[in-house]
Amino acid sequence: MTGLVVCLVVLAVATGFGLLRAGRDGRLRVRIKDGTVRLSETDLGGPLGERATLVQFSTAFCQPCRATRRLLAEVAGMVEGVAHVEVDAEAQLELVRRLEVLRTPTVLVLDAAGRVVRRAAGMPRKADVIAALGQAV
Repeated sequence: MTGLVVCLVVLAVATGFGLLRAGRDGRLRVRIKDGTVRLSETDLGGPLGERATLVQFSTAFCQPCRATRRLLAEVAGMVEGVAHVEVDAEAQLELVRRLEVLRTPTVLVLDAAGRVVRRAAGMPRKADVIAALGQAV
């Protein structure tokens, strides 16, 4: 009987954690520290956009990174002056640590000055990316 109770408790905790993570996955949010972080073309290895930049941290074996790449490229193509830069997280470990990137894909929305305005861990929705760009521009 004790084994059944333990199994049910573990199942309930795992379900709660899964629902919590699914609710937060891909949401563009603001962190207090992010407003003070400024990235340059040297940091990213690519040019910043005139109005805003979408930065994606990816790894070679990340399946959602491919879909995120297509989404961000499409949004960058829709809005004039917006660039999409993809950063290989495995090759840029110092930058990953500095920005506290914990998983891939992680998307950062930068304003024209290179300041981090929004961040999402996981694949964001297209409407959320467009709304975040509206705040960055």
